[in-house]
Order: sequence, then C-alpha cells, then structure tokens
Amino acid sequence: MKVIIAAAGTAGHINPGLAIANKIKEEEKDSEIIFIGTTRGLENDLVPRAGFKLRTIEAYGLSKEISINNLKRICKTIKGFGEAKKIIKEFKPDIVIGTGGYICGAVITQAHKLNIPTLLHESNAFPGKAVKMLANKTDKILVSFKDAIDRIPKAKKIIYTGTPIKIQKKEFTISEKEKIVKNVGLNLLKPIVLIFGGSQGAQKINDAIVSIIKNKLNKNYQIIWATGPKQYDRIKEILEDENININNIKNTKIVPYIYNMEEIMNVSNLIIARSGAMTVTEIANLGKPSILIPLPNVSGDHQLYNAKVLEKVGAAKITLNDELEGNDLNEKIESIILDKNKENQMSKNALKIATKDVEKKIYKEIKMLLKEYTK
Repeated sequence: MKVIIAAAGTAGHINPGLAIANKIKEEEKDSEIIFIGTTRGLENDLVPRAGFKLRTIEAYGLSKEISINNLKRICKTIKGFGEAKKIIKEFKPDIVIGTGGYICGAVITQAHKLNIPTLLHESNAFPGKAVKMLANKTDKILVSFKDAIDRIPKAKKIIYTGTPIKIQKKEFTISEKEKIVKNVGLNLLKPIVLIFGGSQGAQKINDAIVSIIKNKLNKNYQIIWATGPKQYDRIKEILEDENININNIKNTKIVPYIYNMEEIMNVSNLIIARSGAMTVTEIANLGKPSILIPLPNVSGDHQLYNAKVLEKVGAAKITLNDELEGNDLNEKIESIILDKNKENQMSKNALKIATKDVEKKIYKEIKMLLKEYTK
C-alpha cells in the first residue's frame, strides 16, 4: 500500500497520523508511507524521528482580516496546492489520509481532484474548519468523539473510531505503584494529583498551583506537577522569593517534564490538565477523574467541547481559564479526592467513553475504502 498522510503543526495532529502509519506498517510491512507537512511545525521533528519521510509545502491557517501579511499567506497557500498536486502525482498513492489542520486543505483537495481515495481523521469533539470545509470532498471521515458526528453534516460517510494514543491503562501491583511513586519522592499514604499543561506548560495553571503551594493548601493530598521546560525556571524563582526550595516541598514534586507519563497517569488519583483531544482520550481510557482547564482562543473553542465530553458523563469538572485561581482549584481538588465514592464514580464514568482497538478500526476503514475504489 502506498500512503500519503497530511499532518502538520501540533502533536495533536501529528501523533494520530504516526499511529495510523505505524499500524499500516505493522499490517503490511512493504507499505510505502510519506508525510506532507510544512517547514514550521512539530512534524519536522516527530515524523523523521518516527522513521518516515516528510515532504513540505506552503500552507497557512487563514483569517478574515485584510492585511498585507494575510494576503501573503493566501498567495503562499495557493502555491501549496500546486506543490501538493506535484507530490501526489510523483508518489502515486493508493490513499491520502489527513489528520486535521490547514495542511489538509491542499492535500485532500488535490487528491480528490485526481480521483484518489481520501480519508480524514478528526480528533476533536468540535471539528476544525479544514475538516468541515473538506467534508463533501472526502470519501470517509473518522471521528474521536460521537459528539462530532452531528457537527459535520456534509460528510459523505462518517464513522466513530476514537483517537489512537500511546498511553494505555495499566494494572500495577501495590509494590509496583510504591516503586513508581517513591521514584518521584512521594508515597501512597495520600492521594496523588497529577498536574500538567501540555509539553510546554500553561502559565495560568502554573500560577494557580504556585498559589496552592505558597499557602500550603495541599495538606490532604500530594502533587506531582510538570511545569513545562520553558516555565520551570520562572516557577523556581517565584518560589525562591517566598523562601521555598523547589526541590524540598512537603507533599509536592515539581519537574519540568514527565518522561514516564503513562506510569504517572496510571498511579494518580486525579488529573488536572488542558483538554486537548489526546489528553481527554487518555483520561477516558485510563478511567481517571479530572479537572480540565480548556485552552482559550483556539479554533472553534474545541478544547471546551472536548472537556464537555467528559463533563457530560460526570467524569470531569471544567474550570475556565479566566476563572482559574488557587483557592477555588484546591476546593475542587478536595471535593473529589477526599470523597472516595465520588472519585470512584467519576472514574467509572470516564471509562464509559473509553475506546478500544482504535488503530485496528482505522486500518479496517482504510482497507474497506480501498476495496470500494477497486470495485
């Protein structure tokens, strides 16, 4: 099978593309797969690191504002359509797959014009502009959340599959849990709250946690907090001004980044995070209660819609970014982790929307689409 995958920008678009590519390779080892992205996004690191070839084109997200900068972007994006067509003609793929973002506009459109099977995967509960615009040109759209189905009315065919993720639910023994927790300087005597704001951190979340620590509010629970590499030094300085040693805080472990995230998420009692599609999917599959702080000012407010998927089934509490502050967040934390019945029920509720065998389902849909084209 020869496959082109269009994926650009953030890990939320690129990682599902890589998971799909790896599944195809697992099933058909002689498959040829290339990615199309831009020169600016994380694809330039993640795609080659995963062992796949990356071709780049000009592509930008466009706004309605009238400006010289926007006009330049429009001209470059139009050029990108020609570049995408050239790559597709040269590579001659059996199928073209997009995993969201503006890169899909040129690649899916040109594949459609060349009568090549097309498939889109949408990770968010509120579909992005590109997916909505391409709905009537795409043979099949796969979605991560059932809530997205009614939000793509022009889709020719839409199937709920879930999002492929790396982090999976693990059933650790007590001794295994103790070892994992001990390695980060905590213990199993008090509930553990995991806090992160994405790979780069989130300043608003970080500031709220600083307030909790400064006021010693986490007496009844432990915190493991990934500040993000770019914010760690800032947090360290803020705490030093309060005569607090970042490496020696009771009930608290602060790190720039968590490398064994699967282990830490599995042993935590509660997760506080942004609500990107992959994070929400991971929380659901792990069956963890959560407090979600959607990133504001993102396309279609999609992080809020992602968070509502968990809130709707009683698995999460939502706090808006502008309303986030230490005392209120602490109250929400304690209302969950100090009530074991509530914590357990939220965990069960999260598992209600967990998805299994996602890569297998996506591969099946790819094969079915290719079979339809050969009839």
